[in-house]
Amino acid sequence: MQTTIQSLDYEGRGVTRIDGKTIFVHNALPREIVRIQIKQDKGTFAEADTIAIIQPSEYRREPACPHYGECGGCALQHVEFSAQVAMKQRVFEEQLQRIGKVFPEQILPPIYGAAWHYRSRTRLSIFIDKQGLMQIGYQAKRSKRIVPISQCAILPTHVSGSLKTIRAGLQNIHATAPKIRLQSVEISVGEQVSVLNIISDKKLPENVLIEFSGCLNKITANQSATPIWQIWQQIGTRAAEPIAPKTAPKLNYRLPEFALNMPFRAGDFTQINLPMNEVMVSRAIRLLQPQVHERIADLFCGLGNFTLPIARSGAKVVGIEGADFLTRRAMQNAQANGLTNIQFSTADLFATTPQIVEQLGYFDKILLDPPRAGAYALVQALHVPYLPKRIVYVSCNPATFARDAAVLVGKGYRFSAAGVMNLFPHTAHVEAMAVFDLA
Repeated sequence: MQTTIQSLDYEGRGVTRIDGKTIFVHNALPREIVRIQIKQDKGTFAEADTIAIIQPSEYRREPACPHYGECGGCALQHVEFSAQVAMKQRVFEEQLQRIGKVFPEQILPPIYGAAWHYRSRTRLSIFIDKQGLMQIGYQAKRSKRIVPISQCAILPTHVSGSLKTIRAGLQNIHATAPKIRLQSVEISVGEQVSVLNIISDKKLPENVLIEFSGCLNKITANQSATPIWQIWQQIGTRAAEPIAPKTAPKLNYRLPEFALNMPFRAGDFTQINLPMNEVMVSRAIRLLQPQVHERIADLFCGLGNFTLPIARSGAKVVGIEGADFLTRRAMQNAQANGLTNIQFSTADLFATTPQIVEQLGYFDKILLDPPRAGAYALVQALHVPYLPKRIVYVSCNPATFARDAAVLVGKGYRFSAAGVMNLFPHTAHVEAMAVFDLA
């Protein structure tokens, strides 16, 4: 059947209506005329594939990645880069109006960032194909099947260029120790070192990992600006440990505007787009406007990505995080950067109650950076006289943000400003930042 696509949804699918039913169409863009085939009819809505594009959008582009369309890692490579940001802005606004029935007084200019080679952290699945060869890859679109990849344009150039060597190294491990089950690999890129963390069910032969490390570093030996490789091992759920070489520079990123060095370990949560993270932190601090005399909370603080920059203002800062290992890392980072005006603690912020808000005491301002589930319990628990005069909310999920924004507006806050940040180019993920001021 033929139809005209009306809009884009939060997963990057085209949206149309046929006989009153909403149809979500993969690989279709607004205002395109397409021929579609229904794949799943779920009663009130349906999902469809694009069979032919009769009239393409002016913003349609040829995807750069040979794995695009099969690999589930990207959803918008077929869209011109600046148009991706405009579409994400529209998705964000629609979620605010549809779910929260709220809208900001000011729309902040979108932050674009670099289109390619931005992803400094990733996890690749490992599997053995029908020919008995070890493969690495990402999960396929709408399937649990793993798509083997040989390159990835959103990974740093030296990482994408090392994927074949990584696959060959894993093949060698399997040949040497076939009874050890290799589960996945995590790659973390710092300023001076790139870590390949191999996750398996048993200890791997150290001599094989040393050889593997040598092969990886041989590739990048003549590229002076490329971080060296270090191989780590993680057995099951135990903490990962460096193996080859044993000593290397620590993983780290910097926030130069605030004269901060932020070490982290393989497996820690960090923003995957570190250049954009600098811009995001800078915007957050400008919007928060921390002052020396203020007491400020950074909730869902992680390893201190926002906490330490806030503390540079001289304000008294409290950082709270649900994962104790990240709280410890945040404490270490504060000490390493000479900051003594921060207190960190570990708590389940998803279980926040009005009584817990009272125990924490009054904060002049709060910065919120929750995971995709949002901060519903927390914003619900805020009450007089513990309402901060300003809240800066960093969101990675427009739907839960819209829900939480409605709660804050209901408590008397002005929805002062909001805008999107393209932290994840070529994906449908929408990152946003907003400001709420007590009326």
